[in-house]
Amino acid sequence: MTPEEALTYIHSVCWKGSIPGLGRTQELLAKMGNPQNQLQFVHIAGTNGKGSTAAMTASILRQAGYRVGLYTSPYIFRFHERMQVDGQCISDAELAEITEFVKPLAESMADHPTEFELVTCIAMEYFKRHHCDVVSLEVGMGGELDSTNVILPPLVAVLTNIGLDHTEFLGDTLEKICETKSKIIKPGSIAVTYREKPSVEAVIEARCREVGAQWMPADFDAIHLISASLEGQIFDWGPYEKLHLPLLGQHQLYNAAVVLTIVNALREKGLAISDEAVRTGIASVSWPGRFELVARNPLFIVDGGHNPQCIEALVNNVRDYLNGRTLTVLTGVLADKDYSDMYADMAQYAACFVTVTPPNPRALEAKDLAAYLSRYGKPVQAAETVEAGVALAKELAGPEGVVLAYGSLYMVGDIEAAARGEAV
Repeated sequence: MTPEEALTYIHSVCWKGSIPGLGRTQELLAKMGNPQNQLQFVHIAGTNGKGSTAAMTASILRQAGYRVGLYTSPYIFRFHERMQVDGQCISDAELAEITEFVKPLAESMADHPTEFELVTCIAMEYFKRHHCDVVSLEVGMGGELDSTNVILPPLVAVLTNIGLDHTEFLGDTLEKICETKSKIIKPGSIAVTYREKPSVEAVIEARCREVGAQWMPADFDAIHLISASLEGQIFDWGPYEKLHLPLLGQHQLYNAAVVLTIVNALREKGLAISDEAVRTGIASVSWPGRFELVARNPLFIVDGGHNPQCIEALVNNVRDYLNGRTLTVLTGVLADKDYSDMYADMAQYAACFVTVTPPNPRALEAKDLAAYLSRYGKPVQAAETVEAGVALAKELAGPEGVVLAYGSLYMVGDIEAAARGEAV
């Protein structure tokens, strides 16, 4: 099987869809010899901040000398980003080899796995073959019935910021969504959580009591911001002074507090993680597409946020980092997303809008989004392609202005490539 054939098979129509349930993943992994049972995990669920938290955790563990797997979704540039060992994406050859191993096992099942279930199983085999000490494992959606929840009790179960997203699957209140996500907390694990309102934390506390798990909520009061610029943030937290975090925004400081609490939990589990590994790991983390400065002249910032919590954080970042700068907004969305709340608060900062069609079958056409944005009374132009949209936005911004590209994560890779002058 070639790498191209592997990706075609993974993305083939028969694997499409999201069907809750663990049975298919468990059956396929059993046919594979249950590679997940030979691994240890930091299991990370939540609505926002999962990827950043997973990346920071993996970065610190690498600096501490462990062989670390990282499993995230979706990808920004290449599918291979979804599974990494020690910061290196799975190779073409190994993706093809493992997919060829898994394919006949999957096809022998009466109830075939979904695409995400298949990818999760491939990742488990990949991490096992590389003898990972710890895998930083991001949940796809929800928690209880997500295919990643087939693992044995993790070292640490993590809940990042919880918001209203995927309500058709997870529930229509924060408490219901938290109940689903909290099911990754298992006996013997330590639960580390982002701070939530009392009614949501009551759900977490009840789950920890039910399974006998220790609960370690992150201490946000211990965060002291020293400085912040487009180059990163300097902050203190507890015993740590002047930590450098390249990720921007107050919400990333909260995510960092969660990660530092994960470190404390892993130390309780017996892992040796020095303060220097924490400092270096935080400083060297990379997580593209989240209020990321990708080019200058003009400043070009990319953010893949689209749900209400992400947009609130993005608006706060615009206010904190770009106040008074002329802002050209480059944007695109998926038609099946509720994008009505994505622009109301941002419109006051935008000098004009440029719309593009994300490279996804579910995308809203650029001209239709342009018609929608005209309600805000700012100039709007629809571009034929992402590359044309980037060029137009840079032209409108001028050398002293700022381009802010945000919306669907599916367009971030193409936008970043075009902004840097690379072929899309």
